[in-house]
Amino acid sequence: MRVAALITGGKDSTLALHRALKQEHEVKHLVTMIPQRRDSWMFHSVNIHLTDLVAEAVGVPLVKSETSGIKEVEVGDLKNLLATLDIDGVVSGAILSTYQKTRIDSICRELNLKSIVPLWCEDSMALLKEMIGLDFETIFVGVYAHGFDDSWLGRRIDSVAIQDLARLNMLYQVSPIGEGGEYETLVLDAPIFEKRIKLLQIEKVWEDQAGYLLVKRAKLVDKN
Repeated sequence: MRVAALITGGKDSTLALHRALKQEHEVKHLVTMIPQRRDSWMFHSVNIHLTDLVAEAVGVPLVKSETSGIKEVEVGDLKNLLATLDIDGVVSGAILSTYQKTRIDSICRELNLKSIVPLWCEDSMALLKEMIGLDFETIFVGVYAHGFDDSWLGRRIDSVAIQDLARLNMLYQVSPIGEGGEYETLVLDAPIFEKRIKLLQIEKVWEDQAGYLLVKRAKLVDKN
């Protein structure tokens, strides 16, 4: 099936893309929406510019468009972009967010496309362990929930981080997978990448017990 895959550079959309490729879907495009406000309900904003490198690393053309970021209006912005593509389906990385999934499903119905959601309702811990098993190199680039501090920014998701996420879940009900907006990630390397992303210049931004890692410069490098 000819598909477009929604991509943010984070772990969920990257794993969904990984599965779509392994299922032998023909991924014609990666699609990124660039919200003009940080409190978008649908789309990531932190380091969204790095999806250009992700697309180059995967070897699939990137299509991107700005969106107002206004609730519901941004859904129409995504629909307008997808309507221009010659595809049969759309891949998304939704796991537990019915808000995201129902809106993408609705767009697909209106455009007569198949909504493909490879990770839907899977166990959060199992997904994190799968990413580690696949040698995903994933770092935290935003933390927004009680229990996190600035030491998480730039930290790699590994077995110790998973244990700490489980502890935060018990103490503060933080979603281990972060789909409630508790944290955001960036994938620097994955099996579907032909090259890996190397960060050259970063800046930690921290205020009011939340913050993010701003990537100012990055490039693709050969894998070791």
